[in-house]
Amino acid sequence: MRLFNLILIFFLSFTTPTIANDNNEIIEILKKGGNLVFIRHAYAPGGGDPSNFDINDCSTQRNLDNSGRIQAKEIGKFFNENQIPIENIYSSNWCRCKETAKLAFKKFETKSFLNSFFSSKFAHNRKQQMIDLNNYLKKWNGKDNLIFVTHYVVITEALNYAPASGEIVVSDKNLNKIGSVKISY
Repeated sequence: MRLFNLILIFFLSFTTPTIANDNNEIIEILKKGGNLVFIRHAYAPGGGDPSNFDINDCSTQRNLDNSGRIQAKEIGKFFNENQIPIENIYSSNWCRCKETAKLAFKKFETKSFLNSFFSSKFAHNRKQQMIDLNNYLKKWNGKDNLIFVTHYVVITEALNYAPASGEIVVSDKNLNKIGSVKISY
C-alpha cells in the first residue's frame, strides 16, 4: 500500500504542472483574440430534458443547481481575471444556458443554432443548426473572442469533442479545437 501511495504521489507531481501549463497556453491564446469559445452550460443535474419541456417555461426544464450557479460565476471570473477580450456572447435558448451566460457575463444574445438537439423532439434540427452555425462563422471576422454558451451535443457535433459541464473549449474559426479549460463546481 505504501508503494502504491509513493507511485501515486510521483505520478501526480508530474501531471499537475502540465495541466497548469496547458491552461496558461490557452489563456495566452485567448488574450490574443479571434477565437471561438464554446462553453457547455454549467452543471445542471440529470440528462436531457423532461417530457413536458417547454422552451418558454424554465420550470419545465433541467436547470442549474447551486453548484452550477457557482460554476457559472467561476467561468465569468476566469475571463475577467485573465483579461480575455470578448466580442460577443451568444447562448442557446435553453434556460440552463441563458442562466450560465447571465451569471458568467451579464449580457448575452440568444442564437437558435446553439439550441440542443439531444432529444427526439429536437433531433430534426441538428443539420440545419450546423448549417446556420457554419454560415454565421463564414461571415464573422472578429478580432476578439466569440463566446457560445451551448450544449454537449452542439459542441460534440461542431468540434468532435465531448465537453464536461462548464468546460471552456477553444477553437479557431474553422472549428479546429485548440484546447480547453475545465472549471470546477
